[in-house]
Amino acid sequence: MKLHRTQTAGQNTFTAYGESYVSVNAIQYSSNLIVFPDRLITDWTMACFETLSLGDFELLAALETEIILFGTGDQLRFPRPELMRPLIQAQKGLEVMDIHAACRTYNILLSEGRNVAAALIFS
Repeated sequence: MKLHRTQTAGQNTFTAYGESYVSVNAIQYSSNLIVFPDRLITDWTMACFETLSLGDFELLAALETEIILFGTGDQLRFPRPELMRPLIQAQKGLEVMDIHAACRTYNILLSEGRNVAAALIFS
């Protein structure tokens, strides 16, 4: 699906997504990544959803962002409760959704000027 840009010039926005990819500023990605308005982290984790570790969530908790959208692949899946501990301790908001919903929500929050990041797991 192609997404339409809003007024977010110079910032990373999702421009499309499909069965096993997302496009950020028309560049296609098919592996785990974190998208910020001003940068990408393409080497966040090599884990699949089932093998996510406490360290993966400690990195998310350390991000300088207001809201983290956690895209869990093609379907909505919630991480194990013990993985959430670093985010709770850091008082970070985490919204869990499928990847496509995370892309759409990220673009909306970005257009509102919110400090948002999208952490995406593809498998």
